Amino acid sequence: MTGTSDPAAAADALDAAFAETVRGIGASIGALYLLTPDEELLCLHLLCGAPAEFAAPWARVPVAAPAPVAVAAREGRVVWVGSQEEMARSFPRTAMVLPYPLALAAAPVTGARRRGTLLLMWPTGRPPYMTARERGHIESRCRRLARLLDEAEEHDGAPVPADHPRVVPAGAGRPSVSEEMALADFVERLPGGSCALDLEGRFTYVSRGAAELFGREPEQLLGTLPWHALRWLDEPAYEDRYRAAVITREPVSFTACRSPGQWLDIHLYPDTSGISVRVVPRGTVPPPVPGHSRSTSTVTPARAGRLYQLTHLAAALTEVVGVQDVVDVVADQVMPAFGAQGLVLSSAEAGKLRITGYRGYPPEAIARLDGLPIDTAFTPAGRALSSGVPAFFSEPGEMERLYPEAPVASGKQAWAFLPLIITGRLVGICVLSYDSPHEFPAEERAVMTSLAGLIAQALDRARLYDTKLELAHGLQQALLPRTLPTVPGLRIAARYLPATRGMEIGGDFYDLIRFGDTAVAAVIGDVQGHNVAAAALMGQVRTGVYAHATLGTPPGEVLARTNRLLTDLAPDLFTSCLYAHLDLDDGRVTLASAGHPPPLLRLPDGDTRPLTVPPGPLLGIDPHAVYPVTEIPLTPGMTLAFYTDGLVETPGIDLDDCIARLARHLARADTRDLDVVIDELVEKAGPPGQRTDDIALLLLHHEGDHGSSG
Repeated sequence: MTGTSDPAAAADALDAAFAETVRGIGASIGALYLLTPDEELLCLHLLCGAPAEFAAPWARVPVAAPAPVAVAAREGRVVWVGSQEEMARSFPRTAMVLPYPLALAAAPVTGARRRGTLLLMWPTGRPPYMTARERGHIESRCRRLARLLDEAEEHDGAPVPADHPRVVPAGAGRPSVSEEMALADFVERLPGGSCALDLEGRFTYVSRGAAELFGREPEQLLGTLPWHALRWLDEPAYEDRYRAAVITREPVSFTACRSPGQWLDIHLYPDTSGISVRVVPRGTVPPPVPGHSRSTSTVTPARAGRLYQLTHLAAALTEVVGVQDVVDVVADQVMPAFGAQGLVLSSAEAGKLRITGYRGYPPEAIARLDGLPIDTAFTPAGRALSSGVPAFFSEPGEMERLYPEAPVASGKQAWAFLPLIITGRLVGICVLSYDSPHEFPAEERAVMTSLAGLIAQALDRARLYDTKLELAHGLQQALLPRTLPTVPGLRIAARYLPATRGMEIGGDFYDLIRFGDTAVAAVIGDVQGHNVAAAALMGQVRTGVYAHATLGTPPGEVLARTNRLLTDLAPDLFTSCLYAHLDLDDGRVTLASAGHPPPLLRLPDGDTRPLTVPPGPLLGIDPHAVYPVTEIPLTPGMTLAFYTDGLVETPGIDLDDCIARLARHLARADTRDLDVVIDELVEKAGPPGQRTDDIALLLLHHEGDHGSSG
């Protein structure tokens, strides 16, 4: 690093190191993603070897997304994809956005903390595997980038990802190439070449012969895009051929008709600095092309870039679960794709438009817009919903003529009102807005309209899911104890957390039964399954255990009688259960287990271990099952932790090792606040958004006569 606090110097050093990394590793395209401060999103910060427009569909990637850059950051490992087929199998969403033969590597950039991900791409000429030496080289380069980011943060703050990535030339950090050298590169790339494009697709050189074939003067073409300057090339399929050449770095050929009877063969020769183009009348023998010619017979109604965006966004919307997920996808991916600065997503409820999510608006503006009637005349939303036709306003004057108060209320300068309708049924409306006037070309309007249908479907599914989830949580909470009793000499804390996938109805339960001031029974269990039947059976198990326990029945017999009840009911579901009777007068704990994970015992000196409790069979299998009883001393300062397997089970890891890991976490915890201890144990169990099983956890801390905290 430069050792200076000059932000510009730090940025230049990072740019040069990034470009050298891409160049030194031999990749054709490189991208550096940086984590946002909350570490929930990866934002594209630097790009090399491709125009920024290409990266629009994946410029912002949630860390939880099923994408190579997200997996690399999330799991801290190098992700290698050696072929298009492997991409389709492992990362189908990414394959839809990159439908080209290529190889790809994503590597975590980690220094003092997680910084982001380095993405590298190669054309199809390289082997479909990565050697240990290549992997080591990539990891070394990532460490160097991380050091530069760490040092920048120490001096003047780490770089903050901008709204748009910065494109770094492949030659950054090296002496600039003269115009003569650039021309020499062009000549070497293309035998008898006719024109050249940069990686943005703009003409940088046009020979006189090419100008004659194109029917334009060279000065009219330089700096323009072919499909903008030459109307006969204004077809998405032609732009896609250029896109294929940039990404795959393979030569591409196609034929285009300039005018009736005048066909031109166009050959593209790409490398890291641009594309050399050979244009000849049809039938002229072209220079050899090592790649396959690509047909342009299929012409689609929107530009290829927009189609890839639409495909990517559609894939993202198919994976949303709840309404907030829809809001996040639209805000994080749809808004940047169309350059919008504001979003209002409203649902139609009981004749009113209720705002379910927004971005880029002050709260007072949202308060004024929330709850408007569906047929409102205050904004264009009412007309758009009644007609089902989107409304676009490119500047405030257009809006003021019809809705004079609306521009003042929103403070924006351009708007797209997209009605969300499914087969004639009103779902809501999505409003994208801009801080400055914005033209809406026909192509953009068509893509936005198509996208509105996808958002409507996603929002409708999400609302149904949220309704089911609310019912599930209501049922679950009704079956769990509302409060835990207060017991002198004991501090108690408990938690239930549903799974984050599926119906989120589980069979995990806990209970605490008080017997006067001197005894208490702790119960925890787990009914097989995650559905309404499991929750209903959980209620029956809790009731059976409570009924037998309050009669003063010993722990082993409580489980035996509850087991006989369940076998009589024949629910076809099995239940694990742990029952512990704590006698504070005698200082004894008596335990019995029906196939449940062992509780953890933490002694006053911090020593923590799982208790050895010989388990009997699961409840509901054998009506004659016997449940052994275990006794241990109940001493002041000790803590008992009862839990279900959702807290400890990790795929591919032995259950005993998982329990030992939980014991280590409990040993390090500060037991003065048991709710904080539960928070820490749950956090160590894994990411909150990825629980495949529900969790129940019950902690008991014996304070003793003097209420010591242990």
